[in-house]
Amino acid sequence: MNPPDTPNVDQSEIAKFEALAAHWWDPHGEFRPLHEINPLRVGYIDQRTTLEGSRVLDVGCGGGILAEALAARGADVTAIDAAGAALSVARLHLHETGLSVEYVESTAEEFAAKEPRGFDIITCLEMMEHVPDPASVVDACAKLVRPNGHVFFSTINRTPKSFLFAIVGAEYVLRLLPRGTHEYAKFIRPSELDAWSRNSNLSLEDMTGMHYQPLTGEYRLGPGVDVNYLAYYRKDG
Repeated sequence: MNPPDTPNVDQSEIAKFEALAAHWWDPHGEFRPLHEINPLRVGYIDQRTTLEGSRVLDVGCGGGILAEALAARGADVTAIDAAGAALSVARLHLHETGLSVEYVESTAEEFAAKEPRGFDIITCLEMMEHVPDPASVVDACAKLVRPNGHVFFSTINRTPKSFLFAIVGAEYVLRLLPRGTHEYAKFIRPSELDAWSRNSNLSLEDMTGMHYQPLTGEYRLGPGVDVNYLAYYRKDG
């Protein structure tokens, strides 16, 4: 893990997403895939928890696409990110929707020191493959959630198929994402995520793949975690 007092951020990654900040809420722009998979992500979470009235923390929230959707389902949402420009866009968008989300510029580790065991549900989606030490993020999420609480991760598996689909296909052929969005070496195998989670007293409840059908342009959840996947954990009580 990162040495103490060293922020777990990659400044080149922050700069990459800061440069795209103005496009977060354009459903046809660079973040179009996030808009399209968001109903699947929210549905997956809602089926396994009670969002209404729960205190939720969205880690690595970006422009707030997931955070707003969780708030719309009645959750009391706090959302954190290290990219200040993305948070500014997220706060502005709240004026259009009238929803309530508390946005805070922070890393997961910094926030865990301030609000340990402060949340019923933690979401950390499409974020861990963009930090130097993803195991540290997992540990921070475990510290932030209450005993018996719920933690959701999503990321990309490190396989030849994920290189072909998530980088070559998504960034260069289909142009679903800007080139350079992902680095193959930062992809995370499910076995790695599970080892970090078990070390932090998180128990796996469910894992499923997220699949893209290029002929129809549709996403679905289902068996097979060799590219994108969602994982649901509970904090040991």
